[in-house]
Amino acid sequence: MIPPIANRFVAGEHPAVALEHARRLNDRGVNAILNLLGEHYEDRESAADDADEYRRLIDDIAAAELSACVSVKPTQLGLDVGEDVFRELLAAVVSHGRKRDVFVWLDMEDHTTTDATLEAYEELAREHGGGIGVCVQANLRRTRDDVERLADVPGKVRFTKGAYDEPASVAYTDKTVVDRELLSLLEYAFAEYDGAVAVGSHDPAVIERAIALHETYGTDFEIQMLMGVREDTQYELASEYEVWQYVPHGDRWKSYFYRRMTERTENITFAARAVLGR
Repeated sequence: MIPPIANRFVAGEHPAVALEHARRLNDRGVNAILNLLGEHYEDRESAADDADEYRRLIDDIAAAELSACVSVKPTQLGLDVGEDVFRELLAAVVSHGRKRDVFVWLDMEDHTTTDATLEAYEELAREHGGGIGVCVQANLRRTRDDVERLADVPGKVRFTKGAYDEPASVAYTDKTVVDRELLSLLEYAFAEYDGAVAVGSHDPAVIERAIALHETYGTDFEIQMLMGVREDTQYELASEYEVWQYVPHGDRWKSYFYRRMTERTENITFAARAVLGR
């Protein structure tokens, strides 16, 4: 059973609970990104089981006519087993999503997975003409080149600051530099991308800048935020803009919860306020 503090950030252990949470979000004008928790599988069977679960989740979303999509992790679909396994299982999930008109997001993990993740995204996005999105992280030094490379790919790109503690050899470690880089990347994307830009941030300054860029360039965009973080703001923003909430679920919730609490000081503050009702 998920304790109350974690239950603010994880929908539950079973897909039915996550789907019901998505329904409640839709009733308030917010869309849902459903994520089955799991990562770093070292055997094909576990990865294939989660791929099957994602296909069932896609069916459930379509049958319930929810405004929802799914988000998967590369190592959840077998990247640690082999890139061929990852590509095979991801392709099956994306193909099923296209058949049921359910979008598939591809999360980004640490820098060692970036090449394989972006290559799989680009191949499938071009093959299907869209239907898939990928996350990029502003803290990685390579991301500027990646963002320029992805400009003409027919998918979506989620822009984030970056959640992993990366070495200085591949990443900016100064928060001010990362913040500045994210804003610069957003400027480029709103000016150069034809498809929608996804802004994955809780930072008011980043969201305000994205809105201003949208008004300047007219580029479609969406705001993505986590379950349990600034939810009142999510509902307020949804009255004017497209807002998606990242909704994790599953029995592997502990590692996700503790990572969220330790990756940034402000997440601990959000958790404390949530528990205290402030």
